Amino acid sequence: MNQNDPFAGLDDGRPPWDALGAFVPAPQPQIGGAESGRLKGLRFAAKDIFDIQGFVTGCGNPDWASSHAPAGAHAPTVRALLDGGADLVGKTVTDELAFSLNGQNHHYGTPTNVNAPGRIPGGSSCGSASAVAGGLADTALGSDTGGSVRIPASYCGLFGLRPSHDRISLEGVMPLATSFDTVGWFARDAGLLRRVGQVLLGGAEGEASRWRRLFLAADAMALATPAVQAALAPHIDRLEQRITEAVPVKAAGDDVSLEQWMWHFRHLQAREIIATHGAWIAEVKPTFGPESQERFDWAHGIGEEHVKEARPLREAFAKRLGDLLGDDALLVLPTAPGIAPRCDADAEALREHRSSALSLTCIAGLSRLPQITLPLATVEGCPVGLSLIAPYGSDEDLMMLAEAFCQAPEERRDL
Repeated sequence: MNQNDPFAGLDDGRPPWDALGAFVPAPQPQIGGAESGRLKGLRFAAKDIFDIQGFVTGCGNPDWASSHAPAGAHAPTVRALLDGGADLVGKTVTDELAFSLNGQNHHYGTPTNVNAPGRIPGGSSCGSASAVAGGLADTALGSDTGGSVRIPASYCGLFGLRPSHDRISLEGVMPLATSFDTVGWFARDAGLLRRVGQVLLGGAEGEASRWRRLFLAADAMALATPAVQAALAPHIDRLEQRITEAVPVKAAGDDVSLEQWMWHFRHLQAREIIATHGAWIAEVKPTFGPESQERFDWAHGIGEEHVKEARPLREAFAKRLGDLLGDDALLVLPTAPGIAPRCDADAEALREHRSSALSLTCIAGLSRLPQITLPLATVEGCPVGLSLIAPYGSDEDLMMLAEAFCQAPEERRDL
């Protein structure tokens, strides 16, 4: 660890009120929101890749923190929530440079998943999910490039949204892979998720009755464990009763698998990550944890030959899915292939689980479409999310449907 780490010498540095390890071990911004607004009286946290004026944006790595000056201004998303009346309570732990789905930071620890004890919270927005699930914040900002809001939301039993790509400003947010990066957020209930969305997306109410058609991603469902499929089935039935019978489709398209699309996503993401951070890594030679080091080393090895065909294929994939959904259809799928892995799972097991998870999350990432995850079921006492992917730009209507659908949810079915 860098000896100039500004987080060092803080007695572990954690705020005394953070028993979950959700917040970065550093001085915490405590900023009151506006005197009035839609979010007045609510507390929010921000993943430590969002700029907060006067504070170092640490991005989950001590060497990043020590090589960057304090932010000169709030990220517009942080400013929007403050202007909406919400109070900022602190900066939350992220995986190093937001490049993981696990939520296990080598330097700052693994935030507690209160709804699945002994299991990972998911990443990279791990601290934000932990803080909201544990009641330390009412909502929290995260980012979602390859699933970093959707996966933690599923593991921690939260509502989470990855919005349509480019719907929300990424100014003042550390970039990872810019053609996939989005700002997302968490909440414990669908109504608050929508209220936060109104502030971040510009204020539109949304219309739950927009939706007329349903498609069930059969190949995505097949990636989930049998227990997850069984636990989600009654909630899919309820959704069909509300809208219409779901038509089974293959999300990947004909003669190709979701795993193949996952590799296209990973190669494209890797090229963008190195374009964004390669020069800093070469200059600073940061100390990464073993998992992060392995991932960045792999990304460095992805050349243009790996992506020259992936780029046009991605556009064809996005067009096909957009045409399928039109302006009134939803695609239903499991958010994650299973419940959160145990914190002590071996590296190979985590890699296999991550590949299956990315095979699910790459659908919205490649197509740039909004995806909401709903914490509707449990397996072995641990949360399981059901996801809906919607047409581009329909974020408000998607959140309105989620709120209406979950106003009086049935008791969660545990298997």
